[in-house]
Amino acid sequence: MSVDENGAIDAFERLGLTSYEAKVFIALHRLGSGTARDVARVADVPRSQVYSVAESLEARGLVETQQSSPIRYRPVSLEEAEETLRNRFEQERERAFEYVDEVKRESSGEETREDIWTVRGRDRIDDRVVALLSDAEERIVFGTRLPELFTDPIERALEERSSAGVAVLGLTREDRVRERLEALEGVTVETPSTFPETDRRSGRIAIADDGILLSVVDDDDGSETAIWSSGSLFASVLIQLIEAGEAIPVDPSSSTEGSA
Repeated sequence: MSVDENGAIDAFERLGLTSYEAKVFIALHRLGSGTARDVARVADVPRSQVYSVAESLEARGLVETQQSSPIRYRPVSLEEAEETLRNRFEQERERAFEYVDEVKRESSGEETREDIWTVRGRDRIDDRVVALLSDAEERIVFGTRLPELFTDPIERALEERSSAGVAVLGLTREDRVRERLEALEGVTVETPSTFPETDRRSGRIAIADDGILLSVVDDDDGSETAIWSSGSLFASVLIQLIEAGEAIPVDPSSSTEGSA
């Protein structure tokens, strides 16, 4: 790959050098060694700036200074410079990501932190529902009035978690959805109590342990939009409200209705 001087200077800048530092470093390698006057003659750097730039390069371990009159500067070998910059990059990388990791661990322990996400599009919502259900370890509630929103992957996720001992409750008024839910071994099926039969906006609900997803369907074009949250205060309160309004048992396996 052929790189011109401007490209090399840009690359050095991305490695943490200033434009002047890159130019002086390149000039010194072109000269072998030289005074501030020599460097200013071959590099686009004012002579008055060469002194401070060379000191900065010396502090970085990229230039050696000979205390003579006038002062002369000599670059370290390319191999040594490359190793120095590589080590510096690694140190800065470790410092940056160590801090981000610490911030992440601190924030994950904050009880007041809320994560409420919006998902648009049926395929993406399908994926999110399956992911939510697949992570359940204790109980699941899934409901929909639309057969097309009860997809095969969701059905398989419900069946798999039920066979793993997770309590699974299905909610629906739609006969076709009910038949599929009742065909799944270990799944309890109930009719929701609070949604009117004339409802044309609700999409689906999925509760999995401390996670919840709710979707609505647009009247005009049939597009679906959902909100979901997991492990948050928002999710906890919303689940409690839905459980109270629907009289959903905390343990779905304790229900007395239509278990398959």
